[in-house]
Amino acid sequence: MSESNHLSHAVVRFVRMSPQKGRLVADLIRDRYAGEALTILRFSEKKKIAAILEKVLRSAIANAQQKSPDVDVDGLYVSRIEVNGGPVAKRIRPAPMGRAYRVVKRTSHVHIYLNEKGK
Repeated sequence: MSESNHLSHAVVRFVRMSPQKGRLVADLIRDRYAGEALTILRFSEKKKIAAILEKVLRSAIANAQQKSPDVDVDGLYVSRIEVNGGPVAKRIRPAPMGRAYRVVKRTSHVHIYLNEKGK
C-alpha cells in the first residue's frame, strides 16, 4: 500500500465473502475503464460479491470527483484492485458419533485504486 501514484481509492472491510470468490470477480475488472467495469459487475453471475465491488467502485469514482472536480470520469480506470483475507470466524457443526466439524466463515477486505489513462 506504499504506492501513492493513484488518483483515488476506496476500501471496504469485513465483507462476509471468501477472498477466493472475490478475486474471481476482481480479475474481470482489473485494468478496465470504470464505466466498463461497472457494466461487467452489473451483469456478473456472482451477484453478491459483484454488488459489493460495484458499490466500492462507485465510491472510488466519487472520491476521485471530490478530490479533483475537473477529473474526466470517462478516463478513469481500475489501476489496482486487491481482495485480501480478513478475520476468520470459526464455528462448530455437530458430526456423527460425537465428533464436531469445523465451519470456517471467511471475510474479505477490498481495496480499489483508480487512475487516469493519461497519467
